[in-house]
Amino acid sequence: MSRYIKIGLIAFLSAGMGVWITFQYIQFTELQGSQLDLKISKIDKDNTHSQFINEKQVVSRLLPAEDFVDASEQSTNSVVFIKNLSVINYRTGHWMDWFFEPRTSQRISTGSGVILSEDGYIVTNNHVIEDADEIEVVHKKRSYKGIVIGADPSTDLAVIKVDVNGLPAIALGNSANVRVGEWVLAVGNPFNLTSTVTAGIVSAKGRNINILKDKFPIESFIQTDAAINPGNSGGALVNRNGELIGINTAILSMTGSYAGYGFAVPIDIVKKVFNDIVQYGEVQKAFFGAEFADIDNEIAEELNINDLNGVIITHVQKGWAADEANIEKGDIIIEINGEPLLDKAQLEETIGYKYPGDLIQLTLKRGNKNVTKTLEFTNREGTKEVLKRMVYESQSLKATFESISKAERDLLGVESGIRVVSVGSGFFRKLDIPEGFIITEINHSNIETPQELEEILERIRGKVIVSGITTSGRKVYYPYLF
Repeated sequence: MSRYIKIGLIAFLSAGMGVWITFQYIQFTELQGSQLDLKISKIDKDNTHSQFINEKQVVSRLLPAEDFVDASEQSTNSVVFIKNLSVINYRTGHWMDWFFEPRTSQRISTGSGVILSEDGYIVTNNHVIEDADEIEVVHKKRSYKGIVIGADPSTDLAVIKVDVNGLPAIALGNSANVRVGEWVLAVGNPFNLTSTVTAGIVSAKGRNINILKDKFPIESFIQTDAAINPGNSGGALVNRNGELIGINTAILSMTGSYAGYGFAVPIDIVKKVFNDIVQYGEVQKAFFGAEFADIDNEIAEELNINDLNGVIITHVQKGWAADEANIEKGDIIIEINGEPLLDKAQLEETIGYKYPGDLIQLTLKRGNKNVTKTLEFTNREGTKEVLKRMVYESQSLKATFESISKAERDLLGVESGIRVVSVGSGFFRKLDIPEGFIITEINHSNIETPQELEEILERIRGKVIVSGITTSGRKVYYPYLF
């Protein structure tokens, strides 16, 4: 009997002990929870970060989400959906092509844009609107016709306008204030999914990834791990205040879809390109007059230097700004206006902010000594004046043309050249010469002006050879029989 009493007593004591331990645990967790709530409240109030590791992990998930709500609402309101409708002409290669109109097909591509002014000016990527025959802009389910005001392939930016007032212009940030590690949002229309927001951080600044195929590219991208996909191009990269800090432009991917990194044009470059295009019709580029490259181990070894910072001058164009400043091939630029120069991307970004006539002080390493030079930037014609783009429209050829600049002539090694800006559905389209092609000669004679080109093609008969340079830099010729 006593054995059953002992068993009962042990069971009673065990149950009591279990109840006591459970009660103590509940009190402990409630206390910890209240302390965490207090710490989170303090963080929300003071907008500071927790100094406690466990709570910081929780708070870091809560704070950005809360901050991103306002930023998302502000920025999505200023991002538009862009449709690019273009007509493609193609030939079969058969001799009968000469007697019939080329076959056509319609292509539709999409992207994003950001409203920068209430009266309908929108910035996007050049590749979003390139070759467009018609542009449709959709904002809050309303559709508008977009007109291209101007484009700058060197930064892959373009400005379009819609005929409407009272649009919600986005707030603008500042490139200099962007910090690696800060939270950002990418806003756009990936895969035709309108008003999509993704979050990430700034992974790096000043990235040069060699994707722009322009003859004078400016690459100094903001790198982010916020998800960017096809359709995001031309969309907004914003900070937690909803301020625009970049225009999403490219992704680094083997598949064509998001694979970890995206790239945006910094807002300060966007501002300059936008203002120049709206005011002058083209970007007022500052020309340095020299080619330069980053310093790698091989160059450093060859020059017997230890420091890989700075850029080395690889070619100086005779008669241009660098030549006038007595800068020489082999000079290493180590400072700009007294600030250390790290790489080519930093120099390109600095040049991107400048205008013809602006001055810049350079510290060069030349052999074993440092020298200081003052360089005055020029425009594309080698002068200091503000330039306005002059495009000649030929009614008879149903196409528009422009003379290429002195900078391009020097780079291409030609005396003159006429660029095909756009081609309509007329005589010139039958020639099958693409937009962007530079015509240098007709029947081995130089062409000096668009007007001269028009006159020759209007009256010429018989065998004709049109010589020129493709957008990729190849010299080719097209034989025709008129």
